[in-house]
Amino acid sequence: MRYRRFLFTLALLACVAQSAHGQGYPVRPIRLIVGFAAGGPTDIPARYIADKLGDLLGQRVVVENKPAAAGMLATREALAQPRDGYTLLLCTHFESINVAVYKNPQYKLADLAPISLIAKYYYGIGLANVVPATDIAGFASYAKAHAGEISYGTLGPGSAQEIFARQLERLFGISMNRVPYRAGTQIVQDMIPGRVQFYVAPMIQLLPLAEQKQLKILGVSSTERLKSASQVATLREQGIDFVRFGWLGICAGAGTPQPIIDVLNRHITSIVALPEYQASTERGGSIPASSSPAELRGVIDQTLAEVQQTVQEFGLQQE
Repeated sequence: MRYRRFLFTLALLACVAQSAHGQGYPVRPIRLIVGFAAGGPTDIPARYIADKLGDLLGQRVVVENKPAAAGMLATREALAQPRDGYTLLLCTHFESINVAVYKNPQYKLADLAPISLIAKYYYGIGLANVVPATDIAGFASYAKAHAGEISYGTLGPGSAQEIFARQLERLFGISMNRVPYRAGTQIVQDMIPGRVQFYVAPMIQLLPLAEQKQLKILGVSSTERLKSASQVATLREQGIDFVRFGWLGICAGAGTPQPIIDVLNRHITSIVALPEYQASTERGGSIPASSSPAELRGVIDQTLAEVQQTVQEFGLQQE
């Protein structure tokens, strides 16, 4: 009897050791928390990654949408859970933006354990058809000659759209009127009749209407022309040194065992390399991209550095 107990104890200790080092991971379903609404440009790639990751791990990866507070609700929820690899976060550039914009977002970037990028997406410069300009130079000249007449849509102080619009105002040497909205879909619909004339938005929001000639895209913030919009010149091509991108990645909470991070990184990298994922991502105006955890950490820190100066310069910080 004592010998059996001894063997049982050894087996139990072995299981604990394996779990602690990620070798028995996962033994139950995993949550992937998304800080934005279902069906949107962040949710669709998240669900693809979750589905394929579940197949590779042999456990379900369940997507939970918690849209509120520019993604902060989801971030806080993910970081409030045990750091054991069973709660993941679809991390985005909003994690960095929120740290710059809000005095107390209730988390620090150091609380995140980056795993891998899954996509980058670039911003288009949308212009209503009522403005007679077809490129950046023409728009800047028109805006200077019609001071006070150009309005731009924004999703609120400190949003990526607000920050990039302010940065472009400075680069173009113009001043525009800020019009706040609750959703990007409302902005693009108001651009069609010309209620607002200017909007900096992910290309996925602008491309369908541009293809229908309901608005124009003056340029894109990428280093090279996008496959899905090869007719749209980059801002760099037009003499404006402005390269900005949003990004999507998978993160865990800091303190998650490194072997678990390594397992997840290996699988996510293989999913991003799938032709089906690459094709669907490019159709949406984004670029599929994976990374090491260290590379994603660099992207997170770079985003914060780019945003902080603008937040301070224009007084965009919120309580």
